[in-house]
Amino acid sequence: QVQLVESGGGLVQAGGSLRLSCTASGRTFSTRAMGWFRQAPGKEREFVAAISWSTISTSYADSVKGRFTISRDNAKNSVYLQMSRLRPEDTAVYLCATVSRVLSFSALRAAYEYEYWGQGTQVTVSS
Repeated sequence: QVQLVESGGGLVQAGGSLRLSCTASGRTFSTRAMGWFRQAPGKEREFVAAISWSTISTSYADSVKGRFTISRDNAKNSVYLQMSRLRPEDTAVYLCATVSRVLSFSALRAAYEYEYWGQGTQVTVSS
């Protein structure tokens, strides 16, 4: 089992920045791709960004490309999401996820491919 804990959410004004962190514990040697998803009230969970184990591959949703940056530190079993130029539509619960097998580049964006999920951290962007 792998446990994921997110942190760094909060309330920020439009145009501001936040940095989310997610740290894995447990069977962390088995973690491969790590991703960030978000879910707003009444909406489906949507892909935000993902990064492969090697950090060679990153993938972003079109809505955040150029504003958000995903990174990871394998030595710390952590993944980060630097969010800049935040918009009110970015308001959601942000969830970290990981999987124990290698995913193809296209599969990085699919929530159903991920095995382990954190509880999420709330990000609220005021206008």
